[in-house]
Amino acid sequence: MTARINPMPPPYSTPVQSTFDKLMPAGVPPLTLFRMLATQPRLFDKFMAGGLLDKGHLTLRQREIIIDRVTAQCGSEYEWGVHTAFFAKKVDLTEPEIASLVHGGADDPCWLEPSERLLIRMCDGLHHGCEIEDGLWTELSTKFTTGALLEIMMLCGFYRTVSYLTNGARLPLEPFAARFPPSPEKSL
Repeated sequence: MTARINPMPPPYSTPVQSTFDKLMPAGVPPLTLFRMLATQPRLFDKFMAGGLLDKGHLTLRQREIIIDRVTAQCGSEYEWGVHTAFFAKKVDLTEPEIASLVHGGADDPCWLEPSERLLIRMCDGLHHGCEIEDGLWTELSTKFTTGALLEIMMLCGFYRTVSYLTNGARLPLEPFAARFPPSPEKSL
């Protein structure tokens, strides 16, 4: 697949290189998504300001469950694959959990932690109806602070936007990134 918007080629300006150095692990070239956005400095700066990848109200595992669920639901194999490659092992996501985030749901037996089931249900509600039903909100409110609930909604929205960018621009998959697992129906 060829990207619809050409990414910025190296060499990069000092400010852009500095941003890439902060975002990428040593020895890993900047993502095509970042290089594409860097062609438009104003949009690049706005995007980088809204990432929510800092220490917030959620654990790293909770954040990654949300990001992986949202990007999978949006069909963004690009962003899902990058996050899965960089973070799945770090946050102890199992193969069944990874597959469930793409093809399953909150009731899959791999989800033992009730708060993780709630996160998946919240992602699903926002994805399918752009809302959270009252009963689910009540359950969420017993497990998460107001700050965490706001952060979850912002993460869902931000990664839906990321999915629009990666899918709309038809970004080719990063060579190191994970690929969507086959659906259970296809493996029968």
